[in-house]
Amino acid sequence: MSCKIGFIGLGIMGKPMSRNLLKAGHQLVVYDVVAAAVDEIAAAGAARGASSADVAARSDVLITMLPDGPDVEQAVLGPAGVLEGARPGAILIDMSSISPMVSQKVAAECAARGVEFLDAPVSGGEPKAVDGTLAIMVGGKQEVFDKAKDILAAMGSSVTLTGPVGAGNVTKLANQIIVACNIAAMGEALVLATKAGLDPEVVFNAIKGGLAGSTVLNAKAPMVISRNFKPGFRIRLHQKDLRNALLAGESLKVPLPITSLVQQMIITLMNEGKGDLDHSGIVNFLEAMAGIEVQKPAGASA
Repeated sequence: MSCKIGFIGLGIMGKPMSRNLLKAGHQLVVYDVVAAAVDEIAAAGAARGASSADVAARSDVLITMLPDGPDVEQAVLGPAGVLEGARPGAILIDMSSISPMVSQKVAAECAARGVEFLDAPVSGGEPKAVDGTLAIMVGGKQEVFDKAKDILAAMGSSVTLTGPVGAGNVTKLANQIIVACNIAAMGEALVLATKAGLDPEVVFNAIKGGLAGSTVLNAKAPMVISRNFKPGFRIRLHQKDLRNALLAGESLKVPLPITSLVQQMIITLMNEGKGDLDHSGIVNFLEAMAGIEVQKPAGASA
């Protein structure tokens, strides 16, 4: 069923997600502070919004896909924000990866205006955003989730209600901890193998079918071995997620020692100007410590 949807935030993830909504037959109004991004999606069939408030006034369901909590607060609660235009009964789905505490704050402000709210962060990076196969983790009321599920299904192959508002982002933080720590562990392993004179590609192929195998390993090891750090998900955004995880851990009195260590690696890389590399670039920190790059030995067949 077609629905009037507003989409705010047309970055690496937001653009392909909005395209998939158009492909599913939804009417779309879009807005981004970068005019060129709006032009691109308008050329694909979306209507242009003049502001977040304008998008909200023209939509039944609003989706925000923004970098961090302050951006969401600005777009929703700020001047010319969503709540200045949204009608009572509208649904706001924030698909940004932010602090669960910020999700709960925004949800409370929405409730005061009669607007329903779901937090629905995603996992899968740009490739799965393009394919429409994201994993979407949702927090909110069951009845609101039921109304929005088909819309979310146009962007993801897995759509799961994980609990009340904030639960989606807690689940995403758990996801991001596992991904970051997996990349760091993979980096240590491949650096060790390379330093020992082994072909890291052979090592990868040998272990990927065993207990060490994972989606992270399959996606990121080939990137590292080929020295391809083109961002599907940037290091600086993973730093933001781990910061939010550590803040959540502090508020809940949950120690996160491994997460903290990987966070320090990422901050070091950002200080070296590598914040816009793909998060597979976490390996660069470990390579620098060992004084070697993960790559095929000289003379090895490509």
